[in-house]
Amino acid sequence: MDDELEKLKPAGLPADMQSWNIEDLQNYIAHMEAEIIHAKALIADKGAVNAAADALFGKGNE
Repeated sequence: MDDELEKLKPAGLPADMQSWNIEDLQNYIAHMEAEIIHAKALIADKGAVNAAADALFGKGNE
């Protein structure tokens, strides 16, 4: 029943981590670090696309 209630909570609300055990906290940190790596990779990919578009269309070469 608790799982069902958790699914109903809006995304983005801070988790109540005070009651988590150490292993859960470590797993949470590992998951967040993986998300950060993924987000940084997306930023790099988008930056490369932007740079290619700028080179193609001459932005900044005026």
